[in-house]
Amino acid sequence: MPISLALALTLILAGAAAAGLVAMALSQLGAVNLATTRPTTTEVLEIVKISLAVVAGLGGVVALVVAYRKQRVTEAGESREQAKLFNERFTTAASQLGNDSPAVRLAGVHAMAALADDWEGGRQMCIDVLCAYLRMPPSPEPDAGTDQTERTTWLAMGEVRSTIWRLIATHLKADARTPWHGADLDFTGVTITNDIDFSNTVFPSGIIQFNGAEFSGSEVSFTGAQFSGGTVWFGGAKFSGGTVRFGGAKFSGGEVWFDEAKFSGSTVWFGGAKFSGGEVWFGEAKFSGGEVWFGGAEFSGGTVRFSEAEFSGGEVSFTGAKFSGGEVWFGEAKFSGGEVGFTDAKFSEGAIWFGGAEFSGGTVRFTEAKFSGGEVWFGGAEFSGGTVRFTEAKFSESAIWFGGAEFSGGEVWFDGVEFSGGEVWFDGAKFSGGEVGFTGAKFSGGAVGFDTVADWSHPPADWPAQAPGLTLPPAPAPAPGPDS
Repeated sequence: MPISLALALTLILAGAAAAGLVAMALSQLGAVNLATTRPTTTEVLEIVKISLAVVAGLGGVVALVVAYRKQRVTEAGESREQAKLFNERFTTAASQLGNDSPAVRLAGVHAMAALADDWEGGRQMCIDVLCAYLRMPPSPEPDAGTDQTERTTWLAMGEVRSTIWRLIATHLKADARTPWHGADLDFTGVTITNDIDFSNTVFPSGIIQFNGAEFSGSEVSFTGAQFSGGTVWFGGAKFSGGTVRFGGAKFSGGEVWFDEAKFSGSTVWFGGAKFSGGEVWFGEAKFSGGEVWFGGAEFSGGTVRFSEAEFSGGEVSFTGAKFSGGEVWFGEAKFSGGEVGFTDAKFSEGAIWFGGAEFSGGTVRFTEAKFSGGEVWFGGAEFSGGTVRFTEAKFSESAIWFGGAEFSGGEVWFDGVEFSGGEVWFDGAKFSGGEVGFTGAKFSGGAVGFDTVADWSHPPADWPAQAPGLTLPPAPAPAPGPDS
């Protein structure tokens, strides 16, 4: 506001405060009758001193206001000068990034990163420039017979890209000197040909985009990364080669999206990862080759979704994984090839859903899995081909539901399974084809119910004569005789 108005308001407020203090003091002294009581000389002098002190205090307040305004003006000038300097540095670094010389571009990369460290207000803009450089398609590799100088230049340009990846990853580390945590990073459509180390990085917020990125031959590591907030997108990414590692990563919040991603050749590792919160999406992803490993992963919370994913090749493994909470969804997924394995997995809490899934090929294994709690749902699943194995699995507490499932082809094996507790229900299931076998299964407790199946025209094989907890459909009535 104008200085005159600021001073006027200050004087009014200060005067009001002084008057209030005087009134408070007089109220404590009680009523004074000036007609009968006259102040002494000393008292008059004290009153004068107090008056002068009040005036001096008001003057001090005015001086403080003026000094504050001067400081503000000085700071504003310094801020403008600093902004001017930052803009000049930005312009210089950006021009270096566009230089034909790889050495000059490399200097521009370091200059832009240093500016992002110093300029908090313009940090995102600097990061956007570095990400935009990575999104620009690299020049194709020169032929072997090309002039050596041209090939050297091409290799040097690749070093520029490698340096950008390294600097970004360094600033995302948990112990980064000047962290860029929470910044948005846009790598949409990049072709990753460099090894990238994002291990032990932290994603507390922000949006990280690898949408449509192509992983064709390099190694990208998110080992030990912490996803506690924000969103990381791999939607539509292509994993056709190389390795992407999430081993030991911690997913405690936020979202990581692999929806519609294509896994045709890469190895993607989630071994030992911990899912205690947040969501990881593989919805409509296509697994036609390569390997995706969740071996030894711990699911204690959050949600992992493979809804409507297509498994036509490759391998997805949950070997030794621990499901003690949260949810894993394979609802309406299509299993036409490849292998999905839950060998030796432990289900103690939480839920895993295969509702509406289609099993027409490939193999899904629950071999030696332990079901001591939680729920596994196959409601409405269609078994028309392929193989699903529960060989030597142990059911002691969990609830397994095959309600409304259709067994028209393929194989579902419960050979060697131990039913000592929990519940396995086939309400409304249809057994019209294929093979369902219980060879060597042991029934010592719990409930295994087939009494309300909808179609029993092709019943499972190898039933025991009688077993605790096992209920079968009622025997069909005998056909009427000629005399009936």
